[in-house]
Amino acid sequence: MSEPPRHEKRRRKGLDSPTLTDVAREAGVSSITVSRVLNSPDSVRESTRHKVEAAIEHIGYVRNMVAGSLASARSRFIPVIVPSLSNVVFIEVIQGLQATFEQHDYQILLGNTDYSMKREEELIQTFLGWSPTALITTGLRHQPGVRAVLERYSHPLVEIMEVGEAIDMSVGMSHYHAGHCMADYLVSRGYRHIVYAGTQMDGNYRAQQRYEGHRDRLQEQGMAAPLLEWHDPSQFELGATALEEVRKHHPRADAIHFADDVMACGAILHANRHGLRIPEDIAIAGFTCLPLGQSLTPRLTTIHSPREAIGRLAATQIITRLNGGQPDSSAIDLGFELVPGDSA
Repeated sequence: MSEPPRHEKRRRKGLDSPTLTDVAREAGVSSITVSRVLNSPDSVRESTRHKVEAAIEHIGYVRNMVAGSLASARSRFIPVIVPSLSNVVFIEVIQGLQATFEQHDYQILLGNTDYSMKREEELIQTFLGWSPTALITTGLRHQPGVRAVLERYSHPLVEIMEVGEAIDMSVGMSHYHAGHCMADYLVSRGYRHIVYAGTQMDGNYRAQQRYEGHRDRLQEQGMAAPLLEWHDPSQFELGATALEEVRKHHPRADAIHFADDVMACGAILHANRHGLRIPEDIAIAGFTCLPLGQSLTPRLTTIHSPREAIGRLAATQIITRLNGGQPDSSAIDLGFELVPGDSA
């Protein structure tokens, strides 16, 4: 007998989602006690509450917030979980999602993790409790308990912004190859002392992936790959700070590869104000291809990421499944484009 399609296996698996009774059995308490922990935790002894909470996490129980007959109703909202609402990258992704979903009478419900895996877990638990018709998350990495919950989720799920082994479907690009590509370009232009500068890379692991691609390309040439990292959100002022830090601590540096265009643009603006020549004194490269970077003098060398297309195709994948079809591919790699400018 042939193996059922992947989405069929997920649908069948979703029918076995843990129930409140399963939690009670796992914790060794009554279903009423579990209900009390969920609805009025202060009325339950702390030791019992901890047992119930541990059972909920262990079996991946998601509380259903939709009562009675509404539990079987098909909702018209689709949660979208992104790591930032201030980063223009995700604004453009959201625009692609919203424009496509609205054509089919679906609305999006936004959740912002601020690059926190813990916050993602909280949002997923909340959103899934309302039985959404589909779900979109950012990235392929999740905490183990979250991944277990998502694997049991019985509706369409798209993980966006990167490619790899997805739980259900994915739409994105390889950030490792993007970092490798830019480093290769800088090396081909004759730069030999290249510093990578990024921010929030502990949570923004896609920037970390770009650094790893950058590092590996430089090491292939026997070159060092110094990294400067900040924990503040990306902003123009941070690019200016990075430029000064590189000049102070890496005086031989002839190029800076920034994790994003915001910092790269900030560095160019700072250099112009202080009489530094780009790229003669130091070259600047970025990632994202923001319109601002293409309007500066010198024009920024960067990588174009297909942000709006990621959102549009992720929405299309979901609509196809909701209409009873099956997408041509469960994983879409949209690639990227290196955009040579005058800054490197």
